[in-house]
Amino acid sequence: MATRAPVAAGRLLGGVRKWYYNMCGFNKIGLMRDDTIYEDADVKEAIRRLPEAVYNDRMFRIKRALDLSMKQQILPKDQWTKYEEDVHYLTPYLDEVIRERKEKEEWMKK
Repeated sequence: MATRAPVAAGRLLGGVRKWYYNMCGFNKIGLMRDDTIYEDADVKEAIRRLPEAVYNDRMFRIKRALDLSMKQQILPKDQWTKYEEDVHYLTPYLDEVIRERKEKEEWMKK
């Protein structure tokens, strides 16, 4: 009986995440979560490190989203980015950039 509570809570939390993801709306114009991250210096460096194909895919999604936004349109529902398909493609590069920056800052203190 005790093991059911964490499973139920996990399903509920997953449902809430999926609901919130869909409420944000960026998926309706074909964007992924990592496409919406504010571009500070760390994010710009992480984007610079992306493989060319991943970078090109990102730019296509952003340009398409800007075009749709200017036309005040959304994609047909079958073309929306699905929660299960949203890959955090930039996060590993961003984590690496931040780790390197912090390491460099620590080194400069010495």
